[in-house]
Amino acid sequence: MQLKPINQQVVAIVGVSSGIGRETALKFAQGGAKVVVSARSEPGLKSLVTEIRSLGGEAIYTIADVSNFQQVKAIADKTVAEYGHLDTWVHTAATGIIAPFENITPEEFKRVVDVTLMGQVYGAMAALPYLKQEGRGSLIHISSMEGRRSLPLQSPYSAAKHGLEGFLEALRLELQHEKLPINVTSILPSTINTPYYNKIRTKLGVKPTGIPPYYQPSLVTNAILYVAEHPMRDFVVGDAGKVLDVLQRISPELVDAILLAIAFPGQHTNEPKSQDAPHNVFTPIPGYDKIEGDFRNLTIPSFLDWWDMNPKLKWGAVALGVLGVAAFLGGWTSD
Repeated sequence: MQLKPINQQVVAIVGVSSGIGRETALKFAQGGAKVVVSARSEPGLKSLVTEIRSLGGEAIYTIADVSNFQQVKAIADKTVAEYGHLDTWVHTAATGIIAPFENITPEEFKRVVDVTLMGQVYGAMAALPYLKQEGRGSLIHISSMEGRRSLPLQSPYSAAKHGLEGFLEALRLELQHEKLPINVTSILPSTINTPYYNKIRTKLGVKPTGIPPYYQPSLVTNAILYVAEHPMRDFVVGDAGKVLDVLQRISPELVDAILLAIAFPGQHTNEPKSQDAPHNVFTPIPGYDKIEGDFRNLTIPSFLDWWDMNPKLKWGAVALGVLGVAAFLGGWTSD
């Protein structure tokens, strides 16, 4: 499947007022793409478009709540009306509640699923007709390692991300069956240092945190730009996520034991925060129109992502390793 270079693409990016989405829009624009950005927060959108244009990029914005299909469809429609076509759809919008399941209301659980799962479904529904019209392109959906392994205290978010993984697998196969050159990629980040943990609702009595280690948002945005040009099925971002993925496949019970030991204290900070504090579950909140969160001091580098973006070297190294082991075993058995 041949995808256009970034500098020839028209890209719609959903969920851009902060974090991964915001940096993704900046990087696409810096790479020469025309970008259409969307979120619920107009101040965040205005400041992002102003920044892109000040750097010489081309961008427009549209306000949308992704739980409303017509508003999501309007993003795709405006993209094609403004630029004539759509090449890549990047969907990053999500929200969450960190609390024991029994403390979450039905309305809260449904809202997280409506935004974090159904918003992604609506995005694919809105973008796909235009990608088919163009004859090729990409749907890039930001999932999470919680789509592979759920965490306690995050049941709505984990449920939504598991649902997203199931949806993308089905959609990918349908497009392959139709022999349509449309790439469907799931990006599965580890814990990322964005304002997400500032913005979501907590009922823990303290400010929540992801389970360390953290990684910087640039790792995720680099992966997104890579798969926009190089089709991939999925991309786990962060070494910790890759290790978790392997352990979950080998022994879910072992991961259960690890999470019982670390996941409950690991999602609490020492900073008090009321459950009535402002949050973004139902409406946007001001003050977080930025890329990074508060946990830079907990971030570490990731080494294996580079291998995923250099597959020839990756599989060459694997082949050499296999040959080396085979040679060693052959010499050992001949003795």
